[in-house]
Amino acid sequence: MNNALLQYYEAIETASHEMLEAARIGDWDRVVKLEGACAVLISQLKHAAGDHSLGTEEAQLKSRIMQRILLNDAEIRHLAEPWLEDLDQMLSGQPRNILH
Repeated sequence: MNNALLQYYEAIETASHEMLEAARIGDWDRVVKLEGACAVLISQLKHAAGDHSLGTEEAQLKSRIMQRILLNDAEIRHLAEPWLEDLDQMLSGQPRNILH
């Protein structure tokens, strides 16, 4: 069962890395799709985990995977900030700052 749990963490890491790659090229539609896939994987992980605990080695691997996921997430958020600010301005009716 522990191996199956680690496979969920690895799948989430893979999806988060793909999200980062999409964010780097500005493919925000793909980022959103992958975010949905991550949500499904996280839900499945929660269901599969139940009351199971990981051994020491598995817990260390999980920790390293989670650190990489968090780093990916931080970079995605950094890349999304300008896009989110533009979206916020558009929704509030403020003109965009466009240089010609």
